[in-house]
Amino acid sequence: MTVLVGYLMLRFLSSVFAALFLLGVGVQLNDPDPLRWILLYLAAATASLLAAAGRNRWPLPAATALVALAWAAILAPGALGEARVTELVGAWEMKDSRVEEGREAYGLLIVFAWMAVLALAGLRNRRSVVPRGGASIRP
Repeated sequence: MTVLVGYLMLRFLSSVFAALFLLGVGVQLNDPDPLRWILLYLAAATASLLAAAGRNRWPLPAATALVALAWAAILAPGALGEARVTELVGAWEMKDSRVEEGREAYGLLIVFAWMAVLALAGLRNRRSVVPRGGASIRP
């Protein structure tokens, strides 16, 4: 029973994160450098949609997690801690570069964290068979 609950929870959360990552794609449309952000959020949304559909495989979320982590490591030293959390989430518009870079860095860390969850879940279940009922069965 707990395996089924975990499987359903992963699918539900994957659909929530897919929606959030697709929202991230839309927000990037007015960004000065949108293409790389759109590609990252589309990769995360695709991995999340696949997991929501019960077709989670580890390579896509693992690769996306690694890209997000490396990118966050580049941005983080100059971004994290520079703006207060209330400045990051207080308004939609961009106040200054500190806020923009802080949002970008935290966004990358969110992508990394969820993609790591999906990659680990995909690795854990790569030898499992998930029948239509949703319960995981080890062969």
